[in-house]
Amino acid sequence: MDYKQELSSLIDVVIREGGSDLHLSSGSHPTIRVSGSLIPLLKKPKLTPEDTLGFITELLRPNQKEGFLKDQEVDFSYSHDGKVRFRGNGFFGQGSIGIALRLVPKEIKTFEDLNLPQILADFAAREQGFFLVVGPVGQGKSTTLASMIDVINSNRAEHIVTIEDPIEYVFEPKKSIIDQREVHIDTKNFHTALREAFRQDVDVLMVGEMRGPETMAAAVTAAETGHLVLSTLHTNNAAQTIDRIIDSFPGAQQDQIRIQLAVSLAGIFSQRLVPRVSGGLIPAYELLINNKAVANLIRERRTHEINTVIETGQEEGMIDLNRSLAELVRRGDITVENAFSRSINPKVLERIL
Repeated sequence: MDYKQELSSLIDVVIREGGSDLHLSSGSHPTIRVSGSLIPLLKKPKLTPEDTLGFITELLRPNQKEGFLKDQEVDFSYSHDGKVRFRGNGFFGQGSIGIALRLVPKEIKTFEDLNLPQILADFAAREQGFFLVVGPVGQGKSTTLASMIDVINSNRAEHIVTIEDPIEYVFEPKKSIIDQREVHIDTKNFHTALREAFRQDVDVLMVGEMRGPETMAAAVTAAETGHLVLSTLHTNNAAQTIDRIIDSFPGAQQDQIRIQLAVSLAGIFSQRLVPRVSGGLIPAYELLINNKAVANLIRERRTHEINTVIETGQEEGMIDLNRSLAELVRRGDITVENAFSRSINPKVLERIL
């Protein structure tokens, strides 16, 4: 098999069908994900271990492949004909290689295009603070962050540094200077890149993912010292996100990070992509805005009360996930069943509907 040609053919299918992902696994047909559903390409033969090795060889640089065969997992980015980019992950399962490729659209969409609330522009306009976009894997967190960075890039003259593993969206400088650094290629790790950013006259930091207490501590410190820091975390909602950050630290350090977080946190945006009745996906979301009440709850170890603050904080711009889901149902964008499947508290959603 000509793996370069076959890979190009499979990518063309993903693009033509409006897919978001391509899966290549030994023993299975190549499979794409469209509007959240996996669709096997039955006209393509099932892949063998030799096939997936051939694909990974085509996708990785020689030094990446060497590291992958040693470590048995790798994150990477792949550019197809200079037109589209993919975020990829290679892994081993039962001794064979598996590959997952996520399409990264070249065009950075606006909040309106993405059906996201315009209040996100208020956070992009801030000069300092710590803002997190959270949610399960594959819910559009990176796309939301890219839109926020593009708003800054279009409206302000700032020095923006992104730290990613791997680089996803490629930004073209507009009013801002943008330096994009990829972990393992341009820097050793997230923590080192964050520490060095203090010497780079940076205004805005975008960290692809909060990994470990060292990265979290550096990000919070950066936000405290006059920088706007945007990042993601794989958590379900705002309260869980705060607990996850604090619990990442040893007990002796938790009070200190709790105080820092209460001061530096700007907000937490949690999102879910829900199948749209008319086709495609649409986001439902929650927004926590850090105010005096929220800061006190963080300091006083009462994060379990944050959900109530969000539910009653509409006048301040806060958004409750259940109300977001209910509004999508009322507009006919999503089904009741899909609303309940995405709700963290279905009993409350039932009362709203």
